[in-house]
Amino acid sequence: QVQLVESGGGLVQPGGSLRLSCVTSGSILSIKSINTMSWYRQAPGKQRELVATITITRGGSTNYADSVKGRFTISRDSAKNTVYLQMSGLKPEDTAVYYCNARGRVEYWGQGTQVTVSS
Repeated sequence: QVQLVESGGGLVQPGGSLRLSCVTSGSILSIKSINTMSWYRQAPGKQRELVATITITRGGSTNYADSVKGRFTISRDSAKNTVYLQMSGLKPEDTAVYYCNARGRVEYWGQGTQVTVSS
């Protein structure tokens, strides 16, 4: 089994920055089965959308939603079993609950962390 715990959310001004973290824990075998980690977000009254994805390989590959390209960066620290989402140039429309997701043999979800962008 795998557990995902997000942190780093909060209230920020438009144009500000924030870094989200997702710590993965559980059995070594289960963690090693993960091949892709992603960040999703869900705003009130809207569908949950994919924000960014990173492939768990040495080189790794990333993918971003068009709405966040150039502003958000997904990365990972394999030694800490942690994936990050660095967010810059935040806009009010970025306000949402952000969820960490892991895929491999099975799928895992974190509980979410609130990001609010407002003056």
